[in-house]
Formats: sequence, structure tokens, C-alpha cells
Amino acid sequence: MSGHLDIKGVSRRFKLTTVLDDLSLSMGKGEFLSLLGPSGCGKTTLLRILAGLLAPDRGSVTLAGRDMGRLPPHKRDVGVVFQNYALFPHLTVAENVAFGLKARGKPKAEIAEAVTRLLAMVQLGHLADRAIPQLSGGQQQRVAMARALAVNPQLILLDEPLSALDRKLRESMQVELRRLLRELGMTAIFVTHDQEEALALSDRIAVMNAGRIEQLATPEEIYARPATPFVLDFVGQSTAFHGVVERNEAGRLAISTDFGLLHGPGQFAPRSRVLLAVRPDRITPGAIPGKGWTGLTLPIAAQTFLGGRRLLHGAVGPGDRAIVELPADAPLPGGTLPIAWREADTLVFPAGSGA
Repeated sequence: MSGHLDIKGVSRRFKLTTVLDDLSLSMGKGEFLSLLGPSGCGKTTLLRILAGLLAPDRGSVTLAGRDMGRLPPHKRDVGVVFQNYALFPHLTVAENVAFGLKARGKPKAEIAEAVTRLLAMVQLGHLADRAIPQLSGGQQQRVAMARALAVNPQLILLDEPLSALDRKLRESMQVELRRLLRELGMTAIFVTHDQEEALALSDRIAVMNAGRIEQLATPEEIYARPATPFVLDFVGQSTAFHGVVERNEAGRLAISTDFGLLHGPGQFAPRSRVLLAVRPDRITPGAIPGKGWTGLTLPIAAQTFLGGRRLLHGAVGPGDRAIVELPADAPLPGGTLPIAWREADTLVFPAGSGA
């Protein structure tokens, strides 16, 4: 079944380096998708291919039923908001927003109406005649958004447009950006290396690694059920121990670790080496409540205060990690802390698969 945007088997190499490796995905109209991954994983290269600034070595891109392969950037019906906004400093706010419409030969009355409507939408109508250098970073970001949306594109590409803003402004702009795109029903791809930003904004997230998509799912599924150790490690924090499967009793694993026997769901044969993990917010301080739970006594090495919460870091061996999340006002334990979690919340992966 085809979507509003279909990317099929796209690959791209630069000399001997494969940047995109047979990548495919499909998006529905009005969907907000984030490309999340470390630097060099292929996010921006994919965006440049979609914008027509770079050609793939193999594969195809179809947007709203049109093959993008032979279309130049200005005929793709794609809007782009760059990381540095790429605004024209010699033009006013209104002139920047009008630029794409003028380039398409739209009537003056239509341009004026669109500029007024979009500046009102991004709450900058009072700054229509202001010069770009006189604007704050957040205001420039909104001008860039209005300019990209003015031509009513079939797809809008956002290349880390919030990364230059301070944390408080970035968080407020996240809310504003999501509201604006939902209001317009706009299909958008958002490139970021900030996991919290991707979780907050997206309908779905594509977690990328070495030119491939490791997992494509909703933010909730990416966090709660990561498909690979890479996704587990890249999105959110986790407690993770290496171990060996002692028993598999109808899908209930008993796993031997440095902290004793732990349990979780999975289909691994006895003697399999595995990585066992659990998210910090799934962990409950205290002894194991009863059936269906597993846990251990964790030696505490350090703690981190984060305002409304506190993270306790366990003293574990090389390659393992342990993090427990507590309310900031919870009493601090001594040298050790009993912890427990539901067996169903245990995540089990093959050892050596990117852990």
C-alpha cells in the first residue's frame, strides 16, 4: 500500500563510504516523522535527496503520486527549513515570507493575503516590516517556518531548526511547531539528534544507524519496546546487564547475571548469552513484591540531582549499567538499594548485537 511519501530502496555512497543503505519508508499525509540518530547516520543526506539537492545512487522517491527522480528542487513541491534558517538579511520579514510565492509568479493580492495569514499564524504580524538581523533566534525560526509553508508544499523538511535555541525557548518552539503543522495538516520530516525532541514532537520516529533504519515506530513503542540494543541505548536511559540463559520455561527466561538470577520474557535457548535491560521508570525501590516480579540488591556508586527527580547510579562491572529513578524528595539509601520490576518489563536481546 502506497503512502503520501514513499521512499524505496534508496542508497547513497560518498567515495568508499555508504551513507544510506537500501533505505525504505512510507508516510501518510499529515504525518510528522522524526529521523533520529547520531551524527553521520544518514539523516541529512536523506533530507537532501528528498529536497532534490542530492541524487541517490539507487532507489526511488514518490511524493503525492509523482516520481521525484527527474524533478529539480523548485518543482518538487517541498519546503525546507534549514538549521541556520537561511533567511535573506536584506529583506524584511514579510518579504522573506513572500519570496517563494513571488518566484512562482503569484498575483500580488494573493501574496499579500498569504503573508498576512501566515505571519498571524506564527504570531509575527506586528514585525512584518522588521529587518531579519533585528529578530531573536526564535523569531527567525518562525519566519523560516512561515516562508517554507507559504507555498503550501506537499512535504516540509526540517533540518534541526531548533538546535541553535536555548533550552527554554526550544521547548516552547516545539509546542508551537507541532501546533502549527497539525493546524495546517502538513506532512513533515524532522531531522534531529535530540531524543527528547523526537519523543515530544513525532507521530512516528525512524531511529537510524549507519545508513539504515533500526526501528520505525511510535514514540511510545520506541521507548517501551526498543527493537535492538542500539535503539535501547540511543533513546532514553536504561539499566542493562549481560548474562547467560539458565532456563527457558515456556517463554519465561531465567538469566544468570553478576547480581544473581533475573527473569524476563523471551525465546532464547539455555546457555545463550544475552543482554537484559529495563527502563529506570519501570523500577520500584524495595524488595520483590511477589510473583511476576524480578529484582536484585544494587550497590550505589553515585547519584544525580535533576530537579524533580534523582537518578541513582549502580556500581556494576564493565559493559553493564544500572540507573534507578527516584523522586527528588525520596530518602537516599545507604550503600545498597533493593530494586524490583515486573518481569513483563524486562527487555532481552542477543549479546553482541550492538549493546
